[in-house]
Amino acid sequence: METYKGKFYKLIHPRPTIILGTICPNGRVNLMPASWNMPASEEPPTIAVSVYRETYTYECLKYHGEATINVPGVDMLDLTYMLGSCSGRDVDKVKEFNVELIESEKIKPPGIKNSLAIYEGRVIGTLPAGECDIFLFEILNVKVKEGVADEYGLKIGDNVNLLLHGSGRVFYLVYYKKYFAKKK
Repeated sequence: METYKGKFYKLIHPRPTIILGTICPNGRVNLMPASWNMPASEEPPTIAVSVYRETYTYECLKYHGEATINVPGVDMLDLTYMLGSCSGRDVDKVKEFNVELIESEKIKPPGIKNSLAIYEGRVIGTLPAGECDIFLFEILNVKVKEGVADEYGLKIGDNVNLLLHGSGRVFYLVYYKKYFAKKK
C-alpha cells in the first residue's frame, strides 16, 4: 500500500447523486445536487445528506425544514451539473433551467417531474461535521417513475440508469448486470 496524495473522499467516489428541492426565505424553490448522501435508518425511514454551511440550500433547510430528495436519471445529467454550478441566492434555478416541478403529497417543497424517484422528507435532526451539517430526513412519502423499479430497487439497464458523481463535471453510469450472492 502507498500513501494517497489526492483528496481523501475521491477513493469512495463515484457516489449516487440526488437533487435536494427546498423552499427558501424568498418563497422560491431551490434545487441543489448532493452526492454525499446515504440511507441512515429503516425505522424511521431516514436519509442523511451532508450540506456545506455556506450554501443557499443550507439556509433554506434551516428556514423550512422539509425537502424533496430527487433521484435523477441519465437524462438529467446536464441539468444536475448546471444546478450545482450556480447559487440559488443569485439565480432562480427553476426558471433559469426550465425545471418542471410536481407537487408533493406530504410536504411543501415540490419534486422534479422526470426524476426516477422522489422522496418527501422533513428534517428530524442535524449533526455537525466539519464545515458541513448532516441533515437527517425522515421520509414521509416515496414516489417512483412507473416501470423503473422492482423489489431490488432501480431496474438499471438501457432505459434506467443512476447518476454517480465523480468530481466536477464528471459523472459515471452503472452498467447493468445483477449478481446474487450464494446462499450457505
